[in-house]
Amino acid sequence: MIVAEAVGRALAACGAEAVFGVVGSGNFHVTNALVASGARFVAARHEGGAATMADAYARMSGHVGVVSVHQGPGLTNAMTGLTEAAKSRTPLIVLAGEATEAQSNFHIDQAALATAVGAVALRVASAEGAVEQVVEAYRTAVGERRTVLLNLPLDVQSAPYEGPEDVAGLATALLRPAATRPHPTAPPGGASAGAALAGAALAEVASPGGGTEVEVAALAGALAAARRPVFIAGRGARHARHELEELAGRTGALLATSAVARGLFRGSPWDLDVSGGFATPLTAELIREADLVVAWGCALNMWTTRHGSLISPGARVAKVDLDAAALKTHVPADLGVVGDVAEVARAVTARAEQASGYRTPGVAERIRAEGRWRAVPYGDESGGGRIDPRTLTIGLDDLLPPERIVSIDSGNFMGYPSMFLDVPDEGGFCFTQAFQSVGLGLATAIGAAVARPDRLPVAALGDGGLLMGLAELETVVRLGLPMVIVVYDDEAYGAEVHHFGPHGHPLGTVTFPPADLAAIARGHGLAAVTVTRREDLAGVAGWLDGPRDRPLLVHAKVAGERGSWWLEEAFKGH
Repeated sequence: MIVAEAVGRALAACGAEAVFGVVGSGNFHVTNALVASGARFVAARHEGGAATMADAYARMSGHVGVVSVHQGPGLTNAMTGLTEAAKSRTPLIVLAGEATEAQSNFHIDQAALATAVGAVALRVASAEGAVEQVVEAYRTAVGERRTVLLNLPLDVQSAPYEGPEDVAGLATALLRPAATRPHPTAPPGGASAGAALAGAALAEVASPGGGTEVEVAALAGALAAARRPVFIAGRGARHARHELEELAGRTGALLATSAVARGLFRGSPWDLDVSGGFATPLTAELIREADLVVAWGCALNMWTTRHGSLISPGARVAKVDLDAAALKTHVPADLGVVGDVAEVARAVTARAEQASGYRTPGVAERIRAEGRWRAVPYGDESGGGRIDPRTLTIGLDDLLPPERIVSIDSGNFMGYPSMFLDVPDEGGFCFTQAFQSVGLGLATAIGAAVARPDRLPVAALGDGGLLMGLAELETVVRLGLPMVIVVYDDEAYGAEVHHFGPHGHPLGTVTFPPADLAAIARGHGLAAVTVTRREDLAGVAGWLDGPRDRPLLVHAKVAGERGSWWLEEAFKGH
């Protein structure tokens, strides 16, 4: 057994169940060892796509994501996806061959590259300690919620493995001493009703506890004093719906989420949906009128608070987070608790006084009547061979089955699917937007679909994002995913058009002639429909009623005369 084989066996024993990548000579043996040990390999057509697929898979399954790439260009190709994962604190392991000889064409400082984008760089440095180094990478990824580059030097990979023969047993034994607890950012629904959190070592990595007695008592006191409390749950709270709803019910708090946790409170009559740029007018109003905002696993960044404008000057802010640094970033907390969201919520509930708080009959009726974007009137701007993106998205929301998983690319269009396409729960929305890169949406949808095969995958892209990620259309077809890919085509990089156009700047660099995206899709083996009016959605209905044996691309020629209000908010940060 060579070291590369030992690395693959050890990582599979730690709990790696799916591996995404592009295989070359430098990662051939380690990838095959993972597959031989039971991991599923998903071949991407570009390493950037592979990295984002693994990121989305980790977010939606609760398992650690694994990416396998060639040394040098394999890693550089993956860097945008890895940066997104690192910024999002996604538990992800990147297996990369490494050319250590300076004369090699493939040689670069891979560790420096990873560190530069916020990832952790580790290395399998010896034949005798290979398993220990794999376990260290796994523990760092899961226990610290980090993206980890595990460099695999070519000469070490090919050397005979010098450790114990029972590689899987050794890896399992090295993980066993850690406390047992599910990964705190993992969704409870998992890939198969919680099985994603089962036997893997995700449940064997320790996480911090539930705050100190003083912190818990202070938060309980703040809730008792509040008359209009609002909870905003983020990525770090996606596992804690039950605990947060119980505490909110006791203290009279309304419930909202950041974009990445959208759907967490779906079904509750007190659910305000998303706080921030995607918030309905009612949600923005009710959050602005709160006298206490509690952020649960949510940093309250400029997107979630509309550059702080959703937090009124007189409101107190409390934050509960595993990361102490998050308590003082963006909107600093008046009261901070370091700990796991679910544990802190349980501890506060035990101390909290019963109160009606913000939960009055009048507020309940307003949420019921005005709490979703579909209830907000608008003037339909369809015409001239183009469909209003709101009309398009509402029509799709009516047609697509409720059990869906929606993945969003970046761009001027992104608010329409984020606001008008409903999701069943926090496992129905995958939002890879920490780096705000265009072009990650299709790969995101593939990773999410692999994680949740029980749901219809829906990818929402702009025309620019589709063309950037075009190589992965073949992956969608090859994997047999019954995916609906919706392309909001304004024949431009719409964000730049609406940012610079009003000031009279020339726009020739960001506008493009029409492209037949439906024909491109058919050339890759997809079914396709072109939509310029609501009646054209009959083609989508026909696909849904059929065998769904090919993925469907919906080429929507959307009206783009005006920029989006959420984009105006975003550009305030530029």
